Amino acid sequence: MIALRQVALQRGTQTLLDNADVTLHNGVKTGIIGANGAGKSSLFKLLLGELAPDQGDVEMSGGQRIAHMAQEVDALDRPIIEYVLDGDLALRQAEADLLAAQEAGEAHREAELHGLIETLDGYRAESRAAQLLVGLGFVQSDLSRPLSAFSGGWRMRVNLARTLFMPSDLLLLDEPTNHLDLDALLWLEQWLTRYPGTLLLISHDRDFLDAVCDHIVHMHHQTLELYRGNYSQFERTRAEKLALQQAEAAKQQARREEIERFIARFRAQATKAKQAQSRVKMLERMEDIAVAHVDSPFHFTLPAADKTSHPLLVLDQAQLGYPGENGGEDNVQLDKVNVTLLPGSRIGLLGPNGAGKSTLIKSLTGELALLDGKRVPGEHLAIGYFAQHQLEGLDVTSTPFVHVQRLSPTASDQEIRNFLGGFGFKGDDAFGTVANYSGGEKARLALALVAWQKPNLLLLDEPTNHLDLEMREALTQALASFEGTVILVSHDRHLLRATVDEFWKVADNRVEPFDGDLEDYRVWLKARLEESRRDSRGEKAERQNQQPSGDGREARKASRKAAAELREKLRPLKKQRDQAEKAMEKAQQELDKIEQVLADPELYTDSARKAELTKTLSQQAEIKARLDESERQWLSAEEALEAMEAELLASEGAES
Repeated sequence: MIALRQVALQRGTQTLLDNADVTLHNGVKTGIIGANGAGKSSLFKLLLGELAPDQGDVEMSGGQRIAHMAQEVDALDRPIIEYVLDGDLALRQAEADLLAAQEAGEAHREAELHGLIETLDGYRAESRAAQLLVGLGFVQSDLSRPLSAFSGGWRMRVNLARTLFMPSDLLLLDEPTNHLDLDALLWLEQWLTRYPGTLLLISHDRDFLDAVCDHIVHMHHQTLELYRGNYSQFERTRAEKLALQQAEAAKQQARREEIERFIARFRAQATKAKQAQSRVKMLERMEDIAVAHVDSPFHFTLPAADKTSHPLLVLDQAQLGYPGENGGEDNVQLDKVNVTLLPGSRIGLLGPNGAGKSTLIKSLTGELALLDGKRVPGEHLAIGYFAQHQLEGLDVTSTPFVHVQRLSPTASDQEIRNFLGGFGFKGDDAFGTVANYSGGEKARLALALVAWQKPNLLLLDEPTNHLDLEMREALTQALASFEGTVILVSHDRHLLRATVDEFWKVADNRVEPFDGDLEDYRVWLKARLEESRRDSRGEKAERQNQQPSGDGREARKASRKAAAELREKLRPLKKQRDQAEKAMEKAQQELDKIEQVLADPELYTDSARKAELTKTLSQQAEIKARLDESERQWLSAEEALEAMEAELLASEGAES
């Protein structure tokens, strides 16, 4: 158990916590949310003992093994798989002791240490470490490469793998998704849902919090407020509280009407494509979501250029990639790319890590020259481009006000200050020095500079990294009503669902339309992974068949017996999987009906319906819990089936 009792914490002149209380029981998966600077990372330091409270007590169960992800990683020359294995200190000590015992010829001690390593699951350690690294986007050939050979973002992935590898009862993760693409994020999501210990997670990714967490701690006004359920449940509960505050009623209604007007305009234009219809549903949900964010410090729009071209931009038979060094062979990432961008298009890029999504965006901007083919910009093309490296291009000696003033020297001081206020730079904050800003504040400024220039083509490469939940929601709402063309790469699924009408798949050296939504993409990824595993198993079986056998008859007999036993074990697992799948479908249907009721704005504002609201929210939480449990059972059965089917395939391959 973790308990903070009447805790006060101050850093410098800023009070982070004042008489804060919260209790978390063992085994909960808790999301820690709050604005940048609210003290989320300092809360972790309190739990780790790196900070002491100025008042009150921090109580924790004794004997807990804590794993915490460090934010900085040294560029070591150690192979990354060895770096991950180093995370298990007890295992490394046992291995060192075993080596010493072998050198000293202490047979009895050597036997004891073999038993200890077996207890620590040490003989599967390298396989487990490799599985983590591959899940986070590395390939087998990367595992022996030194940490120093990778960029900062990839080193953070190695660091995350090391943290997950550590034996722990309490896992503290601070923004683990910041350097992940969508594929790795989906893998991490599944890993964390199966984690058996207590998880405390700082994240600004609402879908990630929804999938992983069963509690939310909101750091707000120097307090810690605990909510049961995931992030969506937190929003609904908080919306109910705020809706009952009469002082906010007019402000809430104005925001709701603004979103309603946009939904009506979008619905009239939307096609019947699956992606567009998904977005209609997402925008309808934003009416309720908006109520939970009425006190957000961020509210801005993204104005589009007055003139546009039809088409805006064309790539014709383009070959994208990077020229070879010293006249060597070019590194072609995407070939025969034919793209025509029309006004008002809203496109999300999907594809495995390293497939070329960022390369495509850089080629569209003109920042990266084509290796072959044509790039034809429209006469009135105005590009707004946001990428992580642009944060490094900010003038750290300057201020947000001066950054905007340099773009428009004739703009009035009040116009600039009003504009920056929507991005959280209110009052004197507009004149703060960029060098003192956090990553989130720099990202907000970079987005503000893009918005100020009124583009008609907006290219966004992971824009939500470093942004807190309130700023992400403001960006989502601004992009939803942006009238220009949007191309977006993001691992934030909420942002993708609310922003884009169609997806392009970037994979296997091609760019092509993807006929489906994000759930279809998850299925495609799984099928692709399964195909890769089958190919790998086929190669392994082929190698085994080529090896000479000993007593062939006995080996075949044993193999057939093992295969028969495995097939018997498969039957109950398949039944369990099918039953879980039916339960998931039933729960989802019930949940859809409940959420239709909760989509009624009057349910939150009519005080006479308060009991109905409470009952409906309770039903929603109960159904979601059933759905989560069914998904867990389905996933467990599916994984067991995959493992057994792989074993069966290997057994049958050995027999033949």
